[in-house]
Amino acid sequence: MELKNTRDQLHVQDSDLAESRFSDAKLLGSSFTNVNLQRSSFMDVNLADASFADANLTNVSITDSNLSGMKINGVLVSELIQAYESRGKK
Repeated sequence: MELKNTRDQLHVQDSDLAESRFSDAKLLGSSFTNVNLQRSSFMDVNLADASFADANLTNVSITDSNLSGMKINGVLVSELIQAYESRGKK
């Protein structure tokens, strides 16, 4: 399936999207619930305020993407990245 020029929020539920490729996409506020995204990639994707619930994110790659407001288990991803980067500078 190919989606192009989508500006609406994407709501995916109970789906197998393993090995999907998302690139140059605006997925602001989108939701992925009970979704298999194993081995998928997100490149240059705006995931601001997106939510992932009961999702399989095994071996997912996210690069050059906007993760503003994105949380994992209630922790902001931006804070996790900042903590990881500062740990490496010690």
